[in-house]
Amino acid sequence: MNRFENKTVIVTGSGSGIGAATARLFSQEGANVVLNGRTREKLDKVAADLDKDRTLIVEADIGTRDGAKRLIDDTLSTFGRIDCLVNNAGTAVMGGIEDVAEDDFENLMRINVTGNYLCTKYAWKALKASKGNVVNTSSVSGIGGDWGMFAYNATKGAITNMTRALALDYASSGVRVNAVNPSFTKTDLTEGIQENKALVDAFMKRIPEGRPGEPEDVAKAIVFLASDDAGFVNGVNLPVDGGLSASNGQPAQI
Repeated sequence: MNRFENKTVIVTGSGSGIGAATARLFSQEGANVVLNGRTREKLDKVAADLDKDRTLIVEADIGTRDGAKRLIDDTLSTFGRIDCLVNNAGTAVMGGIEDVAEDDFENLMRINVTGNYLCTKYAWKALKASKGNVVNTSSVSGIGGDWGMFAYNATKGAITNMTRALALDYASSGVRVNAVNPSFTKTDLTEGIQENKALVDAFMKRIPEGRPGEPEDVAKAIVFLASDDAGFVNGVNLPVDGGLSASNGQPAQI
C-alpha cells in the first residue's frame, strides 16, 4: 500500500523501538520520513533501511525550543510540507515522591510533555495547510495509575488529555489529533522489565493476549490513525495493550 505517497511524516524518538518501527512502516507506505532523536548513530542505523531520497535525519533535542524549531524548519526546507507529526520521543523515571529528584522530574516533563507541545506548536501552521494530523505516543500509564511511577504517569496523563483538548479546539481546522496508549512493549525503555522474569510473569497474568507488545504492533496503530482510513477518528486515545484495559482490575475467577 502507498497511503502516504507524496506525504511527509516526522517521527520523534525514531532511533529505536516504537519510533523506528513506525518510521519503517511509513517509509514502506511511500512517505517522506523525517527521523529525529539525540543519538546520530541510532538514527543512521534506522535510515540505512529506508529510501535515501525520501529520508531526512534531524539530530535534535526536541525538549528545547531551538531543537524543536530546527526539526520543523529542516523538514519544511527539505520536503516543503508536513502531513503527520508523530510525537513519540519519551523517557521514564521510576520511584515515589520521596525518591524522584527535582532535576529528574523536570527533565522528564521537558522531554515527554514540553517536547510534545513545542513540536506540535511549531508544526501547526504546516499541518493546517496540509489538513494533516498529529499522533501522540501516550501510554496505558496515561489512562490509569501505576505503583512507583507517579512522575511518568503525570507526563503521560498530560499527553492523554492534551490529545483530547487539541482535537476539540481544532477539529474545524481540518487537523486531527489522536494518541496510542501502549502497555508493556519490548523496547529499550522496558529492558529492566524484560530482564526480570518475575515481573514479566506478573505482566503476562494481566495481559489477556499473554505476551508483551512488539514495536510493530504499536507502529501499525499509529500509521492507521495517521491515514485517511481514520479520517473520522479524532481525539481518541487508542489502547494498544493486548486487552489489558478491558479489565476492571479484579483478579481472574476461573
